[in-house]
Amino acid sequence: MDLTKIAREVIGIAQEAGEKILEIYNASADVQIERKADNSPLTIADSAANKIICDGLVKLPAKFPIISEENKEIPYSERKGFEYAWLVDPLDGTKEFIKRNGEFTVNIALIHNQTIVLGVVYAPVLDEMYWAVKGEGAFIIKDGKEDRLAANTFELSDEHLKLVCSRSHLNEATEAFVSKFKNPDLVSQGSSLKFIILAKGSAHIYPRLAPTMEWDTGAAQIVLEEAGGKVINDETKEPLQYNKENLLNPYFVAYGNLSSN
Repeated sequence: MDLTKIAREVIGIAQEAGEKILEIYNASADVQIERKADNSPLTIADSAANKIICDGLVKLPAKFPIISEENKEIPYSERKGFEYAWLVDPLDGTKEFIKRNGEFTVNIALIHNQTIVLGVVYAPVLDEMYWAVKGEGAFIIKDGKEDRLAANTFELSDEHLKLVCSRSHLNEATEAFVSKFKNPDLVSQGSSLKFIILAKGSAHIYPRLAPTMEWDTGAAQIVLEEAGGKVINDETKEPLQYNKENLLNPYFVAYGNLSSN
């Protein structure tokens, strides 16, 4: 199976979904908001992008089941038999969308036996496309040009490391983590772009000591990994696994190209 060829198809799907999101984003500042069962905001953009992505994925030559934030949950009794599966977050950063700060993304990943092997992240407002295939490197497409991504190389003892901390998730555990570093600089960023700025070399560490779901992280994780970084379970220090019985991620820390422990 040619994952790079599939990734090119997925890039087109993400682009189309992003264009629909942008159309809704630009149409009116008064975004239509519904509420999901967990009371989190769901805009019409989520639903429209999800339909475009799911319709696009089912038309690909390789047919895999789809796990999406916006689809009906598939029971684990069925999911556990998936060798391959798509993992989709059609609009990561819904709160950022509603705040109209542009820091939201389209995320599509492919899982193979609990590991992400392909990821596409599109930032519609920035018109930046990020993608990676396992073992093939990570790339950005912008202004018609494609360039390879490389995470910054650093040591934990370095001064003024840039730590990415979510505006809405700076809890006590994160503050304690940050306090271990020498004069760190905090960087605020929304959605899966927190991984991406590590992959671009613009920051060094992203501690996420708060809840996330698998679809929040999968696509951007492989972009970071293929750029030379890593994402590890904060407790076990092992890589994150996917298509688990519980789709909630453990707390984790993402690193750029860490040269020394």
